[in-house]
Amino acid sequence: MKIKLASALAGCALTVLVLAGCSTAEDSSTADSPAATSDPAAAAEIATADSDLGEIIVDGEGMTAYVFDKDVADSGESTCVGECLAAWPPIMSASDEPVIDGVTGTIETISIDGGKQITINGLPIYTFAKDTAPGDTNGQGVNDVWWVISPDGEKISESATGQ
Repeated sequence: MKIKLASALAGCALTVLVLAGCSTAEDSSTADSPAATSDPAAAAEIATADSDLGEIIVDGEGMTAYVFDKDVADSGESTCVGECLAAWPPIMSASDEPVIDGVTGTIETISIDGGKQITINGLPIYTFAKDTAPGDTNGQGVNDVWWVISPDGEKISESATGQ
């Protein structure tokens, strides 16, 4: 009888240890997951980055953001339409309150083609199709109407170094 009781207790103790080990592994992996995915900069729809023009606004993929001189601040619309939008894709948001990181200008959205285009200081913002990698500023000064934007929403009208 003592052997059966000892065996049963040992079996229970082993089961408790195994289950405790499983729950600890699950708890630690669950605890690690939110920390890995809760980086606010990684989730931002627009953020700031260093470039050859200084600190600028970029979209969630790190692509440079631009404003268009023909847009009118606070008009609630973009004047870039048709083929213009193919060359200068609008930076869109999933909500009326875009997630930002480091941007100090006033951020809002306007309706465009059933979506929400992000604006800064009332001006719609865009990327440039000929920028192929994060940090490219190939659209700077195109036709003297397209400009990279500083974190406060002001256009940067100087040329990039080396261009």
